[in-house]
Amino acid sequence: MKAKSKAQQEAAGAALSAKRGNIKVSDLQGASKEMYDSMSADELEDLAKTSRKNLPDKKN
Repeated sequence: MKAKSKAQQEAAGAALSAKRGNIKVSDLQGASKEMYDSMSADELEDLAKTSRKNLPDKKN
């Protein structure tokens, strides 16, 4: 699955970082916290590795 916006790609990166233990889960908030709780590391990696080029800042 590809990220649909830069914000979604960033949130997935933060959630993935928490899954890997690089940051504290308590530091997550909003979409990244929801992604952490509901998605696997593989799903998060797919979203996080999406190229930011040509992505809108936020999905309308």
